[in-house]
Amino acid sequence: MADVPHLSSDEFRLRGRELIDWIADYWEALEHLPVASDVEPGDIRSLLPRSAPDEPESFSSILNDLDQIIVPGLVHWQSPRFFGYFPANASPAAVLGELASAGLGVLGMMWSTSPAATELESVVLDWLIELLDLPVAWRSDGPGGGVIQMSASDATHTALVVARHTHGGSPTDMVAYASSEAHSSVEKGVRVAGIGRFRRVPVGRNQGMDTGHLAAMVADDIEAGRIPVAVVSTIGTTGTAAFDPLDDVAEVATRYGMWQHVDAAYAGSAMICPEFRRFQHGLELVDSYTFNPHKWMLTNFDCSAFYVADRRLLLDTLSVTPPYLRNAASESGTVVDYRDWHVPLGRRFRALKLWFVLRSYGAEGIRTHIRNSVRMAAGLAERVESDPRFDLVAPTHLSLVCFAHVAGNEATDALASALNASGRALITPSELGGRRFLRVAIGQPRTEPRHVDELWDLIDTLAPAI
Repeated sequence: MADVPHLSSDEFRLRGRELIDWIADYWEALEHLPVASDVEPGDIRSLLPRSAPDEPESFSSILNDLDQIIVPGLVHWQSPRFFGYFPANASPAAVLGELASAGLGVLGMMWSTSPAATELESVVLDWLIELLDLPVAWRSDGPGGGVIQMSASDATHTALVVARHTHGGSPTDMVAYASSEAHSSVEKGVRVAGIGRFRRVPVGRNQGMDTGHLAAMVADDIEAGRIPVAVVSTIGTTGTAAFDPLDDVAEVATRYGMWQHVDAAYAGSAMICPEFRRFQHGLELVDSYTFNPHKWMLTNFDCSAFYVADRRLLLDTLSVTPPYLRNAASESGTVVDYRDWHVPLGRRFRALKLWFVLRSYGAEGIRTHIRNSVRMAAGLAERVESDPRFDLVAPTHLSLVCFAHVAGNEATDALASALNASGRALITPSELGGRRFLRVAIGQPRTEPRHVDELWDLIDTLAPAI
C-alpha cells in the first residue's frame, strides 16, 4: 500500500513554527497594510489554478501564495485601523486555543464522544454567568443552561424554532416581533423557523423598542386570529448600539404568553464591567439570551454563547435519538449531550479557545480591553460634538460612535467613501430614519489611542467644509 504524504512529527514542528512566525509577522505588519482590499471581482480567482494539484506541493510554496495571492485580497479585520461593523477579535491566546482544538480534532456532539469537551463547555459558560452577572438559574446546575453556538444568528434562529414548537396552532398563523432596529438575522430566523409573519416594532427617541406599539400590535394580531409566539429584544443594536427596555418588553411577552429572546451579540461582552450592567436590567425575565465572545471578548470567530432559562423546552424541540447515538451515559440522564442544544449534530471544541482566553487574560484583562475601547470611543464622540460640521445621531454608550455631516446625506456618503478609499481606515456607513451616517466601531485588540487620533485627523482632512 502506498504511503500518504503526511508531515512527520519533526516536519510538523518545523512547519508549525514557520506558520506561527508568519502569523506574528502578519500581525506586526497590519498597521501598515491598506485596511480594505482593492482587487476587482475575479482577480483572486484568476491567480488560482483551475484544478487541484495532483502531486504534493511544498509548504514554502503554500506560504508564498498566502502572501502573494490571499493577503492582497483580504479585508484586514484585525487591523488597528478597522472600525467597521463590530470588532472581530483574534487574540494570541484565542488563536493558540483554536490551534489546540484543531490538533485534538474531537467532535463533542455528546458527552460520550469526548467528556472533557462537554464538561469544559459547561464550566466556562457557568464562569461567564458569574463574570457578566447573568441570571444564576441559567447555570448548568439550574433549570436552564448554556451552549456555544456558531453565531448569534444561529442562536436566534434556534430560539425562534423553540418558540414555534412550544406554541400550538398553525405556524402560518404565528407572529414574531422585533424592533425596527433589530438585526436582519431575526427576520431570517423567522423564515427558518417557519413562523408565518414578522413584524417590526417602531422605536422611541433613543432607538429602543416602543413597548406601547408592541402591545398594540400584538393585540391587533390576536384580534385578527393570529398567534403571537416570540419577541426578540436587543442589547446593543447593530445600527446604533441602542438598547431595548427588557423589563417592559417582558411585561408584554408575559401578558400574551410569548417567548422573549435577547440578542446581545456585541454589547454582551461589556457586561463583564459592572458599570455597564444597567443595560441588561430585566434579563432575569427572559427565556433565552445570546452574546458573542468572538466580537469583543478577545475570542476569535466562531464562539457565540446561548443561554436558556428552561432547557427542557429546548431539548423537547431538538432532541432526536437514532439507535447509533444511544449510549449508557446519555440514557442515564446524568450528562449533557450538546447535540440536542442546536441544529448541527457535529460540533467543534469551541470551549477550548474561550478557556484559553479567560485564563490568559483573566477577568481584569478583559475589563481593561473593554474599558479602553469605551474610553477611546468617548474621546472620538467629544471631538465630533465639538466640530460644527458633524452631528452625533445616537448616544455613545459603549464603543460605537455614530455621526453624520450636517450638510446632508451626500456629504456624509462622500466622507464615508473617501475614508474607506484611503486604505488608512475602514468604517461602515448606515442609515437611520432616512438620514445617512457613519458608524465607527472601536474594539480591536491592537487599536490604540493614536490610531483613533489618526482616524480623526483623516476625517478632519477629508470632510467637506460647511
